[in-house]
Amino acid sequence: MADKSKILIIGGTGYIGKLLVEAGVKAGHPIYILVRQSTLFDPSKSSLIDSFNKSGVTLIIGDLFDHESLVNAIRLVDVVISTVDLALVGHQLKIIAAIKEAGNVKKFYPSEYGNDVDRVNGVEPAKTAFASKAQIRRAIEDEGIPHTYIVSYCTFGYFLQTLAQPVLEAEAPPMDKIDVLGDGNVKVVYNEEHDIATYTIKTVDDPRTLNKIVYLKPPSNIYSFNKLVSLWEKKINKTLEKCYLSEEQVLKQIRESQDPLMQLMLSLRHSVYVMGDQTNFEIEPSFGVEASALYPDVKYTTVDEYLDRFV
Repeated sequence: MADKSKILIIGGTGYIGKLLVEAGVKAGHPIYILVRQSTLFDPSKSSLIDSFNKSGVTLIIGDLFDHESLVNAIRLVDVVISTVDLALVGHQLKIIAAIKEAGNVKKFYPSEYGNDVDRVNGVEPAKTAFASKAQIRRAIEDEGIPHTYIVSYCTFGYFLQTLAQPVLEAEAPPMDKIDVLGDGNVKVVYNEEHDIATYTIKTVDDPRTLNKIVYLKPPSNIYSFNKLVSLWEKKINKTLEKCYLSEEQVLKQIRESQDPLMQLMLSLRHSVYVMGDQTNFEIEPSFGVEASALYPDVKYTTVDEYLDRFV
């Protein structure tokens, strides 16, 4: 482990964060997690905290809003990875300030894990969410902090499990009816959450990823919606009733929704499935690299394999 960077994960008990902890430990990195005192006594987190302790993870008591604890934690490590949720993205300016004061960080990963926020055509409220992440990128660059941005596109759990239907909870893809946003021909990228963590950790000590955007774009996981639905239909041996929604109909749904979370989900889907923001540009060596090309040894989970779980 002596030659592996020490990593501090902020948000390590969250959706992607806990998987990054697992991937980091597996790869042999000394892993540190910033946790609030209250988290240690949260019954819903107890089994996760126990697993961290058993795997040799170092828990550091601190808080995003406690500058001194943040600086002290950062001084212990080489790399900082943030996985804070959307509501806290703007507050990553506090992490940037702490990194500048600590003066020892070799690389910072802000919390992104979605579209490339510098190459999107979002409508509200997704537009504001994208802008907030882009603002953090500019602050990192303005301060001259070494960095890597991870673009992981659509996670299996949020997008593939529901076949992109705007439902807050679903245990399987639809079996009867399905909404198709736009014409269904836009190509979209999907990634399994553990693979996102694996690829991210792979980049930590890789000089090819320094000050670059790393796109997680495995070729077997790029599908148009029409192709995706066709794949699902073959698996269940059934033809779904399809309702094609024009862009204007999608925008109307966003405007008329009374639920802020649903508005966000719909506006994100507009960016992905109508505007094609994940595949409407080429990755240029001047700003980006593609993960599956950098790490062909990673056996990622394919869309095809994942959908088999629901048959």
